[in-house]
Amino acid sequence: MNNQVNEFNAYRAKMNERILSTPNKLIKRFSSLDSAAYEDGALDRRTKEMLGLVASLVLRCDDCVKYHLEGCKDAGLTEPELFEILGIANLVGGSICIPHTRRAVEYWDELKES
Repeated sequence: MNNQVNEFNAYRAKMNERILSTPNKLIKRFSSLDSAAYEDGALDRRTKEMLGLVASLVLRCDDCVKYHLEGCKDAGLTEPELFEILGIANLVGGSICIPHTRRAVEYWDELKES
């Protein structure tokens, strides 16, 4: 069941705990800033997650794509909306985004099962 999703979340939690256990203020503040950035503001959390997903695809960060796919799913994103987002990301980022789009859809399909 959702092996990819479970593995990603377990690894992310484990390593975030390890990293945040250090006394490094810069890393802790950056982590807090990242979390706060996706809270509702002038833009709602859902819109911010969609923007994060596009940026992550264009920057070709699979971990970030997974993170924002989960945020989008939790915020009620529909599959037709997802494919429009993927289209925009590919338009902006070019064909280099295609492999990341494949992995994003694979991860989305696993998220839908959870």
